[in-house]
Order: sequence, then structure tokens, then C-alpha cells
Amino acid sequence: MRFPVRFPVLASLAALLVAGCSAEDLPSQERVIAPVLTTEQAMDEFTYARPLEARVTHVALDLDLDFEGKRVEGTATLDIQAAEDATEIVLDSDGLMIGGIADGNGNALDYEIGESDPDKGEPITVKLGELTGPGLQQIVISYASGPEAEALQWLAPEQTAGGKQPFVFSQGQAILNRSWIPTQDSPGIRQTWEARITAPDPLTVVMSGISRGDPEELQAVEGQSARRAFEFTMDNSIPPYLIAIAAGNLEFAELGPRSGVWAEPEQIEAAAEELGDTEAMIDAAEGLYGSYRWGRYDMIVLPPAFPYGGMENPVMTFLTPTFIAGDRSNTGLIAHELAHSWSGNLVTYASWRDGWLNEGVTSYLTNRISEEVFGETRAMQERALEYAGVEEALESLGADNPRTALRTPDELNPLEYNSAIVYDKGALFLHTLESIIGREPFDEFMRGWFDRNAFQPATSEMFLADLREYVVQGDEELEASLMLDEWLYGTGLPENAVAPDPQAFAAVDGAVEAYSADAVLPTSDVWAAWSAFEQRRFLEELPDEMSDRELAALNETLGLSGSGNNEVLFLWLEAALRNEYQPAVAQAEGFLGRVGRNKFVEPLFEALWNTGAWGQPIATRIYDETRGSYHSYTRSQVDPIVGYEASGA
Repeated sequence: MRFPVRFPVLASLAALLVAGCSAEDLPSQERVIAPVLTTEQAMDEFTYARPLEARVTHVALDLDLDFEGKRVEGTATLDIQAAEDATEIVLDSDGLMIGGIADGNGNALDYEIGESDPDKGEPITVKLGELTGPGLQQIVISYASGPEAEALQWLAPEQTAGGKQPFVFSQGQAILNRSWIPTQDSPGIRQTWEARITAPDPLTVVMSGISRGDPEELQAVEGQSARRAFEFTMDNSIPPYLIAIAAGNLEFAELGPRSGVWAEPEQIEAAAEELGDTEAMIDAAEGLYGSYRWGRYDMIVLPPAFPYGGMENPVMTFLTPTFIAGDRSNTGLIAHELAHSWSGNLVTYASWRDGWLNEGVTSYLTNRISEEVFGETRAMQERALEYAGVEEALESLGADNPRTALRTPDELNPLEYNSAIVYDKGALFLHTLESIIGREPFDEFMRGWFDRNAFQPATSEMFLADLREYVVQGDEELEASLMLDEWLYGTGLPENAVAPDPQAFAAVDGAVEAYSADAVLPTSDVWAAWSAFEQRRFLEELPDEMSDRELAALNETLGLSGSGNNEVLFLWLEAALRNEYQPAVAQAEGFLGRVGRNKFVEPLFEALWNTGAWGQPIATRIYDETRGSYHSYTRSQVDPIVGYEASGA
């Protein structure tokens, strides 16, 4: 084991860096330590950390990627800020194998690994050693991740587009990064970080930080293939779930002066073409909400096992390949992940109970970016789909269900949320505020919110306090009209909610009515002329129960099974499976075998399972074949649906 080389403090990432630019050439600055909030709303029950006694401020990783053993191994050096009377620090772990812990001078430290909790792993309590700088404690942890580290997905070559090289990627949100990084894994304990990662040649490593120049070629040692070392840094403090890594056979394509995309060679051309609007989106976001403060905005298109549409890891958004449609119709996903550069990454919820403060705000920003880049019609259609999602959620959950409150109540698990509430109701809240306050003053407020809380944690009560200080300013009539507390803490939908313009989907809704009344389908020409949002609207409004004859006519007329848009294809397969349409089974099996995005996988297995005797054997057979290719998150969602139990459980 080697201790990591301590890199010099680097420059502000607000500078625009070109691809491959070395950050060493930038002027240095002092790292700013973000505060830890102490209010009750800021408390995070999913960490063992006691940050008011001792907290992590910086993480330096020196790790090797072991594809054969499916683990990372090396050291993590943690900078600690401790109270004067603090004698220990508590870290989060989930299955980490600890080889030893020393202080910054190499003296062994006593530590204890506590009992494991199935929901949040186990604590590591470390006795603090000597100071190694002015007021600075430092501990060095030698460790390896466990073979089943939930944050990491190791892919065999056959699971990639090229089929020749292995691949690995991480997914840290919500609390999975503690399975490969020993730190205080809480969104309210922001940390800077740096890393040196070695990987087999010719694999390329990317991370959610700025690359420090070209990789270092390492001399091969006996029993090991040639390797390369990659170095990264992130000098803006971030919540630890945003530390991310990926490694595989990757190529880079430049999109603009500060943006680009990584992908496997087989996908790089299609990915770059699909992402051609990225710089326009960055410009639009900056015009609305102030400077992009992270330097570069790069992306990586991962293999299809990635469980999400996208993950907003700073300077390196992780993307599913399922967004590639050939016509940029799914690039609202990019606008969303970009918007997180302000809401979520720049200003982050301190507690998982404030999920709306990341995702709802981001969904609102996404819509505003879309309007700037793609026009008012598309933006209004996006809003209409979100509004329909809220209505469906309220109908399903019940308007009085505490799960429909924006801030998750104490009696509920905030990690088990309804996305239509956290994302779409959260966005609707901000659209409503905008309609009452006025767009221009509300934009000014949102820019101020990001400026005032940049690189810091936040809570719902802070957001409301800001609104009252900078907008309401004691105006009792305005306060009453905004209904702020009802939106944040109440259930259902407040009466001041602003519905989107019904004309957004007027033509489509007319076609839905015609089909419901007389089974009249839009012509193939009309269907082809519709946007992907309009096609989705039509399919989402289909009757729950349909006959084989109706489904066959639907597919034949609209060509659904041949759609190149995975969002549209998914809606077709879901309708077919819930209605026991046998001709769609083979295509669904192929889809589930190549796609790991939970948004698609979970509902399709649920549709099969809910049919009973017809679909359950099909679901069991497919899941037995595909489960091993899914990320731990996707498995955790589908296992209970199909009643899966691991061997020996």
C-alpha cells in the first residue's frame, strides 16, 4: 500500500478549461470549508457521523481498480476538522475491508468497526492522533471495497458495446458511496477531494473532478498487466455522494469550448450528435441563474446497465445510452442534469427529507432551460406531462397521504420517495411561485438563492426564510397567496397550484378522445409529425385494458415496436404486457436483457407480474436471466416485485 501524494491546492473551477487541460497551470487558492448546519431539519439519520465533534473536510484517494477481484484497493487520506476536546471521529462504511489506520505521521491509530445496520452500513470510530499542520488532523486508511460494494458495478466485456474490454462505474446517491470510500457519507458534510487511480492499460478512467493532465504509464510488475495512473481534483466542496468514477474503453468528443462527451468508440459518434445542443443549454442556464461555476461540463455515456437516466456528478454527468434517439428528442435529460449544477450540486439539501430542494427545483430549472433553447411549446408540453404525473400520483396515493408532502415527514423513509411528488410537485411549486411573484423578480430571487448558498447545504426552512426575507418582506397578502407552508409540509395539491395551458396537447388530447370513443387512431403521417412528447402523451392516455386486436392495430398503424425512442418503446411494451399481448413478449425480453435503467425495468416486470398466471412465469424466467446484469439499485426495486430471494437467504 502506498500513501497518496498530496497534490497542491488548485484553482477555482470557474475558469473555462479545454478538454485535456492540466489544472496545474491555474493560480492556486485556499479551499473553503463549507459549514455544517445544526438545525433539526438539517439532521441526517442515515449517517453515523458526528460532524460537530469531528468532520471530514477533504478526501485524497489513491486506489487501484482490480477488475478480476471486482474491488478497489488502496488508501484514503482524510483531512479532519475537530473540536478542541474531540478524541475520535466517526466515519461511514458499508462492507469496507480495513487493513489499518494511521495518522498523518504514519503512527498507527486505534479504531473500531461497529455493528452493521442493513439500511446504513456500519460505523468506523477512529481515535484521533497527532496534528499534522496548523489545526489539521489527518488520518490515512488502508482498505479495499467488499466484493459486493453496492456503489460499484463491474461489467464483463460482453456487457459493453465493444465487447472486448471490461467496464466499471459507480453510482453514489443516495448512501452507496460508503461502500467504496471511507468518509462521512452525508449530503450536509461537504468535502473537497482528489484522487490517483490506477487501471489496466488500455482502459481510461474518468471521474467527477478535473483531470490533472495525461495518464502516467506505469511499469508492469510481475503477475500484473501494464497499468496507467490517472489523477483528478475537485476543489469545490461537494456532498460526498457526488464523488464518481468510471473506467473502460473510452473515447472523447468535443462538443464546445467547455463541454464534451466520453463514450465507447462504438457509440461516440451517435452520442456526440445527440448532445449537440449542450453548449446552448449551458448558455441558457447561465443567462437565467448566473455563472456556471464548475469549469467544464463533460458527460459520459455508460453501458446500458446504468440504473438511472442520468446522474449529475460535477464536471462529468453520467448518462444512460437509452436517451439516444437519433433526433435529440430526449435531451431534456441533459437539461435536467445540467440544471443540477445549480440546484443540487451548488446548493445541496442537508437532509434526504428535503429531496424536492434538489430534484423539484432542478425540474423547474430544466423547464426554463428547455423554453430558452427549444421554445415555449416544448416547455409547456414538458410541464403538462409533469402535471399529469402529479395528478396520477395523488390519485394513486390519496391526497391525504403524508407521502404527498414535499418535505418527507419524520415517520417516513425519505429514500423511498414518489418521484412525481419530489420532482414534479416540487417543480409545480416553483411554477406557482413564479406565476404569483412574476417571472423577472422570481428569477432574481432564484439567482440570489444560488449565490447566497453556493457550495453549502440548505434546508426547506432556509428556502422559505429566504422567500420571506427577499420576496414577501412582510406583505401579508402576498404571504397568504403563496401558501408556502402548505406547499412544503401539507399533503395533496394546494388550491393555488397553476396548471399548464391545456392547449399544450390540444391536438393529441383530441386524438385520445377519438380513440377512446371510436377506436380511431391517428394516421401514420400524423404520428410521425408529432414530437416525442406528443407521442408519449398519447400512449400514456391509452385505456388500461385493451384487446389483442386493438394492440395489433395500434402497433401496425403507429409502428411502435420499431420506434427508435426508448421512452416511446417502453410505453408500448408496458401497455402490451399489462394486457397479456403475447406477440410483444420476445421484444420485451430483448429490451429487458439490454437495458438496466430502472425507470423502464421495474414497471415492465411489474406489468408482467400483475397479470398473474400469464405473466409471472415470463417475469421469473426473464429475471433469472437478466438480474445479474442489473445494478444493485435496479435489483433492489425488482426483487420484491418478483419475490426474488438470493440463494441461501
